[in-house]
Amino acid sequence: MLVNFEDLKTKLNDIRTGKIKEGARLGISEIDEYLRFKEGNFNVILGHANVGKTTVVLYLMLLTAKRLGKRWLVFSSENEAHSIVRKLIEFLEQKPINKIDKETYEGHLKYIYDYFKIVDSTSLYTYRQLIELAKSLKKAWDFQGLLIDPYNSLIKDPEMSSSIGGHEYDYQACTEFRIFCKKYNVSIWLNTHANTVALRNKHIIGHEYAGHPIPPMASDVEGGGKFVNRADDFLVIHRYIQHPTDWFYSLIHVRKVKEIETGGRPTSIDDPIRLKSMVGNVGFEIDGKPLLDKPLREQSNLPF
Repeated sequence: MLVNFEDLKTKLNDIRTGKIKEGARLGISEIDEYLRFKEGNFNVILGHANVGKTTVVLYLMLLTAKRLGKRWLVFSSENEAHSIVRKLIEFLEQKPINKIDKETYEGHLKYIYDYFKIVDSTSLYTYRQLIELAKSLKKAWDFQGLLIDPYNSLIKDPEMSSSIGGHEYDYQACTEFRIFCKKYNVSIWLNTHANTVALRNKHIIGHEYAGHPIPPMASDVEGGGKFVNRADDFLVIHRYIQHPTDWFYSLIHVRKVKEIETGGRPTSIDDPIRLKSMVGNVGFEIDGKPLLDKPLREQSNLPF
């Protein structure tokens, strides 16, 4: 089947005349310059184990919910559902859950229920089974974002894997993720792990973080460069977990933005987005200002 040439002409003319719609801004300049929420994007997120990827991603997801009204389907096999909801509640109130009064807690719980649905991770899924689940849920509950955390927790279809091999299997998965994104206008955020070789790479003597693991490059993802090849945007989340003073900074390196015309761009190699963890790990701030205020906007005015 061929593309509709009239639709193609319209798209090209929009680019030519500057009418392309930009990705949604969070209203936080330090983030918006590099990173936008774009419906229909396939985004890959990479990081070493135990650097807090999921925590940062959940916080970004909550920002899109509060500031943009986006709703999320969450598949996170390495985190219990109650721990995800707990973290989101603590982010909302900026307090540990045991310091939140009952009325406020129940209000936040209802908000999480309205904007986040969590897939039961006690069941095993192939990537195609997860896509089919997302398709069926999309009809019943309209969501704009899908978190898959992490990719390597999805089981591989043994027949398909044996017939085409692991390399082509991953390529096929990424291709079908992209097709789902474009067809259903849903942004997938796919968490991935770095390979073991990348973990052994350390900053050289003389660097301010000499001896600490280097933030992985896009090609360091388990399975290789196919993921950055297929991704629309590619992020690396890093934290110097053994540094005596900077362990509480989460760094977001934007390695790839496929369409800079719609907003965002790669960060410079030594100047990532720097999020400082708040006391108690109940949120993040930039330059001493929390990124999530209470409340950011009246939910009754949201168009969802």
